[in-house]
Amino acid sequence: MAENETPQPKQPQMRVLGQFIRDMSFENIMAQKGAPADVQPDVQVQVNLDAKKRPGESQYETAIKLNITSKAKDGDATLFVLEIDYVGIFQVENVPEEQMHPYLLIECPRMIFPFLRRIVSDVTRDGGFPPLNLENIDFLSLYRNEVARRQAENPPKADA
Repeated sequence: MAENETPQPKQPQMRVLGQFIRDMSFENIMAQKGAPADVQPDVQVQVNLDAKKRPGESQYETAIKLNITSKAKDGDATLFVLEIDYVGIFQVENVPEEQMHPYLLIECPRMIFPFLRRIVSDVTRDGGFPPLNLENIDFLSLYRNEVARRQAENPPKADA
């Protein structure tokens, strides 16, 4: 390297060390109540994200929590409820500390979401419904909306 060259910053690196279902619940309410099988579903999906540092060096955990409720379009009868807490364990290096929070809540969920989508599809199919194929989730927009919501709840205090 020549004397006048500055060293290039290291590129962020992420490895998925593992992923697992921490908690899952599926309730087929339609079967319990004996509702007709030809109802049109209206599916609502709530997404929550969480991230935290793990004891290992540069290791983090990111969780995607989905609460999916399917109701009949022509009434308010609930067909099924699926709650799942899906976790990825990551080795993250070369990410500046001030960028770690958004990285863990945007990039990490993006990496594990396809696996979660497959689980949701399989569980709903195995539960007696057509497979639920979730749309892609825009984790960047989700993160921005949460930051804006928190700022609205806690506006900066003006100096007296």
